[in-house]
Amino acid sequence: MANTQHAPRPLEGVRVLELGTMITAPLAAMQLAHAGADVIKIEHPKGGDPFRVFRGGLYSPNFMAYNLGKRSIKLNLQSEKGRAAFRKLLDRADVLVENYRPGVLARLGLGPEVIREKWPRLIHCSITGFGTSGPYSARPAFDTIGLALSGIGASQWDPEDPQIAGPTVSDYVTGMYACTGILSALHERHATGKGRRVEVNLLEGAISIMADYVATYTQRGVNSQPLTRTAASQCFALRCGDGKLIALHLSRHEKFWGNLVKALGRDDLAAHEKFSARQGRIDNYQELRSALGAEFATRPRLHWMQVLEENDVPFAPVNDIAEVCVDPQVKHLGTLCETTHPTEGKVVGIRNPVMFDGERGDVVPAPTHGEHTQSVLSELGYTEEEIRELEAAPAA
Repeated sequence: MANTQHAPRPLEGVRVLELGTMITAPLAAMQLAHAGADVIKIEHPKGGDPFRVFRGGLYSPNFMAYNLGKRSIKLNLQSEKGRAAFRKLLDRADVLVENYRPGVLARLGLGPEVIREKWPRLIHCSITGFGTSGPYSARPAFDTIGLALSGIGASQWDPEDPQIAGPTVSDYVTGMYACTGILSALHERHATGKGRRVEVNLLEGAISIMADYVATYTQRGVNSQPLTRTAASQCFALRCGDGKLIALHLSRHEKFWGNLVKALGRDDLAAHEKFSARQGRIDNYQELRSALGAEFATRPRLHWMQVLEENDVPFAPVNDIAEVCVDPQVKHLGTLCETTHPTEGKVVGIRNPVMFDGERGDVVPAPTHGEHTQSVLSELGYTEEEIRELEAAPAA
């Protein structure tokens, strides 16, 4: 995890203003920063992005995870002077990305029509929960709301014991779609000279993950249940003899079923009337899962990993995060990068998953609250006294 790689910078010269909190807009802007854009995160003077205090202090792991490589300034947009400074920043910007509810920017005098008229080259990416109109448009929205409305929740949660678990999904994919939209608009601007208003919402971002479920329902009338895809794809999570878990994904390739049977030395499974054909293995998924579970429970995970690899079966140990950090392939790829922030100390971040000609840069730590206020606003000609006024918290 050494800090040694210089970042490829295909977006060098692109300036991005981020009015983002939590995940969707910060993630989209961070992806642009990974590619070399200069991202200026504009934060409320009082506390900044709420993710900063998610686990105490003003530099939580949650904040750090989605704000690598940015500059942070404090700016009171509730004051006219603060809005004037923001307009000056827009004069020099290529992209504005925000995840405010519909109408918030308009109340600051920066509605879509104003932005299009005064900054026609600007790409303005607006991320909302449900779009800018419709019966849900004014509602607040977070990741679980997207999971529930999109069908993802129904595909994962047990209705008899509904427990929400695991990482952010709908927030994350929505941020990635926002980044895609921004990059598309930047590409078009090279030819036209004109910006775009890019709109992305959490609901549609989440539904996009369910594309095969929607297609199966609309074309075949099949309303998929939690195990429908799992059975069709022949996915299994099994407990080994030492209590550790291992995952298999045989997909639809008949050879992987044959390889698994060979690895287990269980020709009787291949000959079983319920399992000999792929459709039978789908229809009797739970029974097959039980049979495989009983077999895997006889030996420790390391044994099965060796046997499955020798027989070309798609498998992986079920790693917890501590195991991810020391996994041989993760270490080989250099996925995690350790660096040091001048005041916050050691930071371990995830490198950009995207490589350019086989290269990617090291992690640049997330900024502290207002770390770059002085340098950014002084570029606009503001004096130290004026900057102190602009970054002051609004009166209660």
